[in-house]
This record gives sequence, C-alpha cells and structure tokens, in this order.
Amino acid sequence: MTFNDLGLTTELLRAVSDQGYSQPTPIQAKAIPAVLEGGDILAGAQTGTGKTAGFTLPLLQRLNTGQPTRGQRPVRALVLTPTRELAAQVGESVNSYGKYLPLRSTIIFGGVSIRPQINALRNGVDILVATPGRLLDHVSQKTLDLSKVEILVLDEADRMLDMGFIRDIRKVLALLPKQRQNLLFSATFSREIKQLADGLLNAPTLIEVARRNTAAESVAQTIHPVDKSRKRALLSHLISSKNWQQVLVFTRTKHGANRLAGQLAKDGINSAAIHGNKSQGARTKALADFKKGAVRVLVATDIAARGLDIDQLPQVVNFELPNVSEDYVHRIGRTGRAGREGEAVSLVSIDEQKLLRDIEKLLKRQLPKVVVDGYTPDPNKVAEPVQKKSAHPAGNKAKHNRNHSRGKNKPNGNRSGSNQRHRSSEN
Repeated sequence: MTFNDLGLTTELLRAVSDQGYSQPTPIQAKAIPAVLEGGDILAGAQTGTGKTAGFTLPLLQRLNTGQPTRGQRPVRALVLTPTRELAAQVGESVNSYGKYLPLRSTIIFGGVSIRPQINALRNGVDILVATPGRLLDHVSQKTLDLSKVEILVLDEADRMLDMGFIRDIRKVLALLPKQRQNLLFSATFSREIKQLADGLLNAPTLIEVARRNTAAESVAQTIHPVDKSRKRALLSHLISSKNWQQVLVFTRTKHGANRLAGQLAKDGINSAAIHGNKSQGARTKALADFKKGAVRVLVATDIAARGLDIDQLPQVVNFELPNVSEDYVHRIGRTGRAGREGEAVSLVSIDEQKLLRDIEKLLKRQLPKVVVDGYTPDPNKVAEPVQKKSAHPAGNKAKHNRNHSRGKNKPNGNRSGSNQRHRSSEN
C-alpha cells in the first residue's frame, strides 16, 4: 500500500513526498481513511508509530474541502496535547503537510509570551494546537472563540489524564459545539481512558496497531543490576566503551536530571538536562543541540520527554526506573521508532526490584539481566525505599488543582499565577 491508495488530495501527496515518505505506517493506513469518512476515532498507538500524520493529513483534507470564504477565519480544528514539546511537534507536522494548502495554523502553550499568540489568533486560524492551560488562559482573556470547532483531537490522552488535566479537558469540551468530529489517541487504554472515550465519542471506530501496554518489539531491552552509588560510573562506562553518540537518559526528578548531566559533563561527556524548571528557550536549545550532535547525552524527566520526536534515536537509558510501569513503555518508545531497531538499557539497584517486577508483569515477560564486569552489585546491600516524585498523578493533581484555583482569581491582565501553574504541570 502507498499513500496514493488512501484517498488524499494531490497537494497532500506532494507534501508527503517532500518529506520522503511513500508507504504509510499501519496506524496511518487505518486512521487516514477512517478520519476522512468523518466519524469519531478511538486509536491506540505507541509513540513512534506515525500517529501524528495519521490524524494531521486527513484533518487538513477535511478542512480544506469546506473552507469558509468570507469573514474572519474561526478555529475549525483543535488539537490538545499534554506538553509543549508535543504541541511543537504536532504544529510542525501541520505546517509540513499543509504547506500547499491555504490553511492557517498556530501553536499556543505556556512558558512563552502570550502576546504573539493573541496576535496570531486575531489574524484568523483554521487549526489550533494547544496545551490545556494556556488554551484556558486565552479563553479567560476572551482572545479565543471555540464555538466553530469542527474537529477535536486529543493526542496522548493517557498522559493528559496522568498529568491531572481532566478538569481542564472537561472545561474545554464545554466550550465546543456538540456537533463535531472527535479523534482520541492514546498509547494505553486504561479504565480512565475508556470512561473519557465513553463520554466523548459517538460510535467510534476502534483502531489498534499494537498490543495494549506493551513495549515496541523493535526495541532490545536489557537490565544491568548495579548499586545505586555506582550508576553514574556505569553509565559513563557504557557510553564510552560502546561509543554511544546519542543517548536519551531518564531520571525520576528534575534535581536528579541536573545532577546527572553535571556529573557526566565532568566525565568529559557533553550533556544537557531537560525538565519543567528549564525555560522554554533552554529546553528548545538543549533538544536542538542533541539532535544535531552537539550534545551527546540528553537527561530528561518523563513529562519533559513526552512528545520528543528524535529520528533514529539509537539508545534510551533508564538511569532510574519510573514509579509507574506504563511510563517505562513511554520511555523506551523514544527509540525503535517507525520500524527501526533501538536499544533500551535500565540500570537497576536493589531498591528498584519491586518497580522492575511491576514492569515485567505489565510486559508479561522477564527482561534479560546482564551484570557488567567491574560493576557487580554488593550482595550485602539492603534495599531502601524509593523516593516518590511529587509530580506524578495523585500529588500532581492536587498541586494542579490548588494552583488552578489561584490562577482563576487573577485578573485577566495578570496571568502570572496561571502561567506558573502550567510551567510545573505541563512542563
């Protein structure tokens, strides 16, 4: 099958060809015709499967066939994403595939000035890509009207729920017209996702291209048992001895990401950290440097790495296992994308054995354990409690809701409270 078989217009096929693609991925082959038919979609797809183009291409085609000819352009398609990085990625996809169409799009998220976003909205926008917090900021300032939205896309809906955005999502839904097309994409189908889908979607077409909650089969996964105090030394050893040139490393906390990046730099390995306390400019620069090879190791927290689109990323390292098993799947989904092979290495201390068992239970298999020479764990070590990061679901939701209340009490001209809220929760 080729893209020519999917019913796309000449302009879109030309844009796809410009990107160097000729054959659709499985999610694209299933989603594109289904979206073009106009019905609701519930799609389960891991990251790296091409899902962004799976909804972007048919969305562009549907909007282009019914474009208004008079008056100011209303927002006709809304794409909600959990993080700034994913919003930027989706926005780039809309621009790339829509470059031969007379449609306008813009991206809005927190952490940057709101004024250019207001100007873009005033000039008229057909497609809006947004994170929930900044979207509601615009609604409260009356700089955005969502009453003409024809297509709603919830991208990585599972992550939005994990980050405590369900209340914001419901507020956004209340602003939309009842008659619209809804597209919900999620890497996992949890009970909460099913509840959201039941209330949002009308007789949806179900599309699944990977087994639920499983890691990409194209990723080779290895566990290296090691004492916690020797993890950094082992990581430096692996990077140097294996000559890894582009490595994405995950930590549980922002402080841990900063500390590890600094330690690797002292070892002579160019590194940068990316997390929610970094400014948007610093995060964008770190990612650009990583992509072009100026930075060898990018150390990231889970939320900050969500939506990172890095072509042919060869290695992902779990410096610390995540507290939530599903996050392991999201992490290693950064490599082995679009059919390419990848490698995921996890450095696991005795403290993390329960987390490892939970991950293996989710994957329904045991992962191979390889002890690296010179880094054999001390058999006399006693496990200590794993530090729980406050930014995951339960704690984050409470923090999010408290900050949300503070933000609502700010006058429209002063959004500092609201913007700070979304720096911490959207990252």
